[in-house]
Order: sequence, then structure tokens, then C-alpha cells
Amino acid sequence: MKKLRVGILFGGKSGEHEVSIVSATNVFNALDKEKYDVTLVGIDKTGRWLLPDQALLMTNAANPRLVRLNKEKQSVSLIPFESSKSLVSAEGDSGVSAARFDVVLPILHGSYGEDGTIQGLLELANIPYVGSGVLGSAMGMDKDVAKRIFATEGIPVVPGRVIRRHEFEKAPDKIVGEIVNVLELPFFVKPANMGSSVGVHKVKTKEEAAGLLRDAFKYDTKILVEKAVAARELECAILGNDEPRASIVGEIIPTHEFYSYEAKYIDENGADLKIPAVGITPEQTRRIQDFAVRAFKALELRGLARVDFFLDKVTNELFLNEVNTIPGFTQISMYPKLWMASGMTYAGLLDELIRLAMEKHKEKNSLKTSFDPKEN
Repeated sequence: MKKLRVGILFGGKSGEHEVSIVSATNVFNALDKEKYDVTLVGIDKTGRWLLPDQALLMTNAANPRLVRLNKEKQSVSLIPFESSKSLVSAEGDSGVSAARFDVVLPILHGSYGEDGTIQGLLELANIPYVGSGVLGSAMGMDKDVAKRIFATEGIPVVPGRVIRRHEFEKAPDKIVGEIVNVLELPFFVKPANMGSSVGVHKVKTKEEAAGLLRDAFKYDTKILVEKAVAARELECAILGNDEPRASIVGEIIPTHEFYSYEAKYIDENGADLKIPAVGITPEQTRRIQDFAVRAFKALELRGLARVDFFLDKVTNELFLNEVNTIPGFTQISMYPKLWMASGMTYAGLLDELIRLAMEKHKEKNSLKTSFDPKEN
């Protein structure tokens, strides 16, 4: 049986670069090498594409739980509009093809990977790829746009408002005053297009608000401020294309004040994962799963997503927090753990994601790209 040629794209120009490398390393190790011929394609923070040796991915000296990309390997680029679906050398080495793919796994978190940009390139190259397309990826990445869509679908979201950097720079004191008056203290601030809790802060005092807002603006020109909810953090994994299905519900219990970047990736004891979540009623589970599937469909997603919820500890109100279209695949990531607890293996989950990618690509390629009036 001929092996399927799989490319794993990872790294990227994003604040989640290091997390992506850890996810990709786990995916590479889990893929069945009897079925797949796997090529790693690392993207450094300048956007340069590299063919690293998996053995040369190095532990980050500053943080042993994260990994960095060795930049001393061959530089390559993907040729769009190319029927051979190939990478070629970007270093003038006679233009010889460096790798060809039957399917790509874009294990790229955050900007330039989870936002529709890499998906557009793969569409142009006509390569099947795991996960959502250009539209779904872009909408899922932008928390502001996603929240608007959820609201139109009747899915409850945390009260908040959007602030743009140019507005804030004109009148920071006025903006802070308005936020405090409407949302009260404390409140959360987060970049609209970022994940892994990068740039997320809990604002407790009016005096610290402007500084924390400015930090969030380092990562995006648009940020969200949201009412702080004393809540349980619940997560549900979605898998499928036209008929997506929901996993069991899990819970994140941070040992930090909230599930910050440090809690996720630096502190080994940053959070406790409960799978399944304890003390959730069958009715609450059904509502979470229903909202998760509805959100997945509303954003035109496909393949996979992790949907995060808040359950208010006082009122039992349920809020959809956000949708992650390329959730983490590290050893501690909730998405694979939820499906493993639902009866799948890690390798089996990857097999299914690749199958779904090939299925959607075949369906899309079956559509006509020209109009012939004689056929009507």
C-alpha cells in the first residue's frame, strides 16, 4: 500500500509560535509511519519556510516545556497554482522539488496560520488540508466577529465591547472610564486575533487598566474587553464536516487566577484537567454540546474545533467564550484528550482528520469552474 505523503506546517509568525512547535512535534510522533510519509515544514518568526530535521527541534533553554526551531536547514517555498503540489528549494538549488504532499496538516496557532491566510495558500496550490477553510478560519480567529455571529444564532456570550487601537490612543482615560462604568471591575482584556491566552489580562483596578490595555494592543489593533465572570471553564471538542459531532465535556481548573499562558505552557502544575467534567448535569452537557455544534456550523467550520464555555458558579448561566479552529495538540491539550476519553486513540484521531480533509477536498474539486449554457 502506497504511503500518503503528509506535510506538517508549524511555527509561524505568531505569538503562539512555540506552542505550535510543541503541538507539531506531538503530531509527528503520533502519525503512523507505516501509513504516512511525513515531512516537517517549519516556519520561523520572519516567515521563512524550512525543512528541519525532527531530531534537531531544540528545547528552549529559557523554558524546557517549549521548543524552538533550528534555522540551519534548507529553505523552501510552496508553489501555488502548481498541479504537482510541491515544495521547492528557495535557495537556488536547481529548483529541484524538495517535497510533495497528498495532504497538509497546518498545525499553526494564531496569526498567519489559524486566520485563513495559510488556508488560502493551500487552496491556491490545490492541496487537501486538515481543518476549516478560509472563511471559517478567519471568522473563528476574530473573536469580535465570532461573537457577533454567535449572538445572531441565539448563543449566549459574555457581555463586553470592542476597542480599536487608534480610538484608545486618542483618549485612553475616556475609554478606561467608559469600560469601568459599563462593565465594572474587574474585567478581562484580550486581543481579538490571538490564542493561548497571549496578551490576556485580568484588570482589577482603574489605575492599571491603561497599561494592560496597551500590552494587549501589542498583539492586535483590535481588542475585546469583557465582564469578569466567576465561572467554571468547560470545553467541548467537535469533529466532522457536514455532520459534526461533539465529544464529552471536560473542565479546566487553573491553579493560577485564570487559565493564562503561564498556566498553560510554563507552569507544570498550571491547571488540572477533569475529563469528563464533574458535577455537570446531563441537561447542561446537552446544552454545551448543542451550542458547540451550532457554533461550529454558524462559523462554516470543518474538520475540527474546540469550543470553550464559561459556566457561572453563582447563576449557572452558560456563556460561549470562544472557538479554536486549530486547537492545541500538545500532550496536555484538551482537544485530543477529550476524544481519547470519548473512545478514540490519538493516532486514530489524526487518521480521521486526514480522512475528513481528503473528503472535503474531493467534494470541492467536484464542483464546476466553468459555465456552459448548452448544459442547461
